[in-house]
Amino acid sequence: MDRIRRVSIVGMGALGILYGDFFAGTLGQEQVTFLADSDRVKNYKDHPVYCNDREWKFQVQDGAVPDSRGAAQLILFAVKATALEAAARAVKNQVGKDTIILSVLNGISSEEVIGHILGREHMLYCVAQGMDAVKLGNRLTYSHMGEICIGIPESEAEKEPLLKKVTDLFDETGLPYTREADILRRLWCKWMLNVGVNQAVMVAEGTYGTVQKPGKERHMMMDAMAEVVALAEKENIQVTGEDLQSYVDLVDTLNPEGMPSMRQDGLAHRRSEVEFFAGTVIRKAEKHGLDVPVNRELYQRITEMEKAY
Repeated sequence: MDRIRRVSIVGMGALGILYGDFFAGTLGQEQVTFLADSDRVKNYKDHPVYCNDREWKFQVQDGAVPDSRGAAQLILFAVKATALEAAARAVKNQVGKDTIILSVLNGISSEEVIGHILGREHMLYCVAQGMDAVKLGNRLTYSHMGEICIGIPESEAEKEPLLKKVTDLFDETGLPYTREADILRRLWCKWMLNVGVNQAVMVAEGTYGTVQKPGKERHMMMDAMAEVVALAEKENIQVTGEDLQSYVDLVDTLNPEGMPSMRQDGLAHRRSEVEFFAGTVIRKAEKHGLDVPVNRELYQRITEMEKAY
């Protein structure tokens, strides 16, 4: 396989624009293409986006139409979990035998969903964390880019050449990343963070600053995360109280005026990812007879907020 020179991105939300901005700046704008269904293509083409006040008019292509340059080399999924299945089906014609796929979605199930539709042999596992990107309208701002944690489970060692292709790209472009020895554990750790910070800020209708200071919102965030630690033990995933504290410490480094994606969805009156956070905690906990009262409360409050839009 040749080096990765082209990056295709599915989703023009906060992370899609963040990585589009990064790769356009390092590989060249002509090497970055946003893939979308036909209904979104015209809207994307007609409206520029801004990343920290840099204006971009990215290349946009109908995912159903094969690219004249050949199959995609690297596809980065950055859509909402609620739109993932439709987005994966929309880009099937971009996937060739050597295409590599990454998902920076929140949660612990996107790799399975994408792999079922596009082929598990293309999937690597990764987590995007530490960024404080906020997208309002067509403008994205951030002060911390964060990093990508990437790896493969021990059971998928045959994907090592694919992993090296991606880390070579990250090395070449300077994208911050960590190669994880236990990537499934890292997926759960990031999910634990999202279960806590996204939902606590959502119900408080606040910002990162809301949970960075002592108070009931910070306690709610940490208690929701603690329920994930207890659930991970039942699922034989090594997530600890020390991991919980390290992620709380990470939250404390973020821009206090920033906000997680769920709160941004709330402001825009969009359907949130509560089913992939509290909803998944509740369903998995029920299988083990585990009580998760904080996530049950968060689930109820968030779904009630959405019904009132």
